[in-house]
Amino acid sequence: MASNDNHAHADRTTEIQNHIRSMPTLSYKVPSTMRCQSSLTANDMETSEVADLDWENLGFDLVQTDFMYVAKCGPDGNFSKGEVIPFGPIALSPSAGVLNYGQGLFEGLKAYRKTDGSILLFRPEENAIRMRAGAERMCMPAPTVEQFVDAVKQTVLANKRWVPPNGKGSLYIRPLLMGSGAFLRLAPAPEYTFIIFVSPVGNHYKEGLNLIVEDKFHRASPGGTGGVKAIGNYASVLKAQKIAKEKGYSEVLYLDAVHNKYLEEVSSCNIFFVKGNVISTPEIKGTILPGITRKSIIEVAQSKGFKVEERLVSVDDLFEADGVFCTGTAVVVSPVASITYLGKRISKPRSLCRISAAVQVTYKPTDG
Repeated sequence: MASNDNHAHADRTTEIQNHIRSMPTLSYKVPSTMRCQSSLTANDMETSEVADLDWENLGFDLVQTDFMYVAKCGPDGNFSKGEVIPFGPIALSPSAGVLNYGQGLFEGLKAYRKTDGSILLFRPEENAIRMRAGAERMCMPAPTVEQFVDAVKQTVLANKRWVPPNGKGSLYIRPLLMGSGAFLRLAPAPEYTFIIFVSPVGNHYKEGLNLIVEDKFHRASPGGTGGVKAIGNYASVLKAQKIAKEKGYSEVLYLDAVHNKYLEEVSSCNIFFVKGNVISTPEIKGTILPGITRKSIIEVAQSKGFKVEERLVSVDDLFEADGVFCTGTAVVVSPVASITYLGKRISKPRSLCRISAAVQVTYKPTDG
């Protein structure tokens, strides 16, 4: 009976992987012939096809690349056309809104190189939409979806030699929106800057995640900014993360701030658990970031016959699961190897590898 179950799940694994790879709406192709509409000259673009890096041992650390994108927005709320300039420091007034009041947002997405040399982007329009939603919450203007996607394409194309060879990693893309105008009183900034920089990266976590459930610190509270990608959300998790890593854990899983009982998310990724044919994840209710990988997993899983539940999830639900995995731009889809809560540890939940594989998004472009 177990053998039949394994064959059934293996078939479903293949179906989902093939589906995610062939979904035309999930990717943007950046044609190699597209000209970068910026201040770059022909000489600037005469660089080697691929940068000289140790692609086999690429980690998840900043690698300085060649160019970045910058656009400004004044009091009228409209962003300038923007330009691609050499990567380097930026000038900010000490009284800039982002430095004094944390008025800033960022996004994260990736580009991949196919075997034919073309470059793929994963759902950049979704990042643009999410940035606009976050900007509204933070009283900031934001680029249009079209401006955002075009800026991403320009930045990737200008840095195309830093896109890792097929199968060796990806180019992490970091759009950043911040209040850069100078002022003193607490108010929205008078000027905003939109920046995009990139860095080649390898796997964030090469092995399964070992999570500890945090019961003292909280990542977000109702009515706050936990549901948007505000820069302050990430500074607030550093304390708990530091303590967890000193104890040997990979990451921290946070509980809700009201009942201290229901799961929310890991420091920088969403969490799912599987029980039978049901995949469950904490519902989006203002304190959890609506991850784009999360959304993609839900769509693909539903299309392949899984029942997906977005609901309140308790720690007990997690311990009783057949398998647990996390999703995000950095972690992609990573299985959870162990969960620890109040001293109780469960290692490698039953069928962990089989279940997480059934919804694995490889992100590695294929020629099929």
